[in-house]
Amino acid sequence: MSDGIFLTVIDREGVRHRLEALEGWRAMEVIRDHGLPIKAECGGACACATCHVYVDPDWLGRLHPPTDEEIDMLDQAFEVEENSRLSCQILMAPELDGLTLTLAPGSEPG
Repeated sequence: MSDGIFLTVIDREGVRHRLEALEGWRAMEVIRDHGLPIKAECGGACACATCHVYVDPDWLGRLHPPTDEEIDMLDQAFEVEENSRLSCQILMAPELDGLTLTLAPGSEPG
């Protein structure tokens, strides 16, 4: 068994993907680099809302709170919920091993 950091991502079809992540990488980068469909138009600059995800409720309290800038960007996203975050603002760390995110509507390319 690996001692790496893993991120679980549920795609728009409901399929679960277990992705290996590197410490310090943005969740958006992990999702994109594993080939899952995520727009991430601004590349992680918190200048769009195309990496919108839903955080599993069990993990919400473990993430740092969203910045005002992230909250402003989420106002432009589709179907924002209480557990909405921008995946570019979630930095992977050992304490986030097992974090579960669901790709939100509007995050898919095309």
